[in-house]
Amino acid sequence: MKVLVVIGHQNPKHDSFCHALAGAAVETLRAEGHEVIYHDLYDESFDAILPHGEVLKGGEVDPVVQRHIDELRSADGIVVVHPNWWAQPPAILKGWIDRVFRQGLIYAFGPGGTIIGHLAGKTALVLSTSNTPREAELQLYGDPLENWWRTCVFGFCGLTNFRRRNFESIVMSSAEQRQGWLETAREIVREMFPRAA
Repeated sequence: MKVLVVIGHQNPKHDSFCHALAGAAVETLRAEGHEVIYHDLYDESFDAILPHGEVLKGGEVDPVVQRHIDELRSADGIVVVHPNWWAQPPAILKGWIDRVFRQGLIYAFGPGGTIIGHLAGKTALVLSTSNTPREAELQLYGDPLENWWRTCVFGFCGLTNFRRRNFESIVMSSAEQRQGWLETAREIVREMFPRAA
């Protein structure tokens, strides 16, 4: 399988738990024999601003964005890693969605306004982190990230084989807990992207 791994987290030292999760995902995917395409959006200074021209149907697309689109379309699976910032992914990752999940290429509108999702048949895994304890997240906010990724992004684009795992509370976790969470992430990656027979 070809798997696209994207991390959206600002940490120049790469010592965040999100970077550890992304590293564990890449390492596990390669160990299972998969081809990995990896993007650290901050490292690459991905431009999250959607220019006016790109909004237009048939508008010119930046070559870097086109490469991301082509990689997403050709991938069998997608792994996204990010922290929860104000119940959303960081702006750079939202901008990546805005520019890469392009109408006509990742989804389209059919007769009568029906939605045609071009990510159907692919597999997606989102690994996120937060500081809000799980009980509070569910009671106070209802886990908006789960709905956003599952329904508004991947579901809208036809992808139904989806899983998200949030790791919390990072700020209150111990080194031992984080090591255990990394092993959990590796197990989920192996389940979602098994070695080819």
